[in-house]
Amino acid sequence: MDKILEVTLLYDFYGELLTVKQKKICELYFLDDLSLSEVSEHLNISRQGVHDALKRSEKQLHHYEEKLKLVHRFVKQKKNVENIIDIVDSLKDNRNNGRAVLEKLEAIQALANDVLENY
Repeated sequence: MDKILEVTLLYDFYGELLTVKQKKICELYFLDDLSLSEVSEHLNISRQGVHDALKRSEKQLHHYEEKLKLVHRFVKQKKNVENIIDIVDSLKDNRNNGRAVLEKLEAIQALANDVLENY
């Protein structure tokens, strides 16, 4: 997984556990895609201060994930739902299924799509 995507996902799950300053720095750097220099100018702190705060925040986010494993479960659940959708699609392509089975498969697919939309 791309590092920025990984940290952004960790931030989505655990960002509220960071300090206000850490949250602001992470948002500007990872979400708003500002450079270290731009973040330092925006917050009126040194570039090194931004770098250090990002490293501490990232370490803390990884620590939360090691303990709680919420992102791991989310990614696994998302992959499982995507697999369900793929299986349902392949079964729908099989014209030997009865109409009742096809309706049930469509219902399962609708539920799986609904779960994915809520993430």
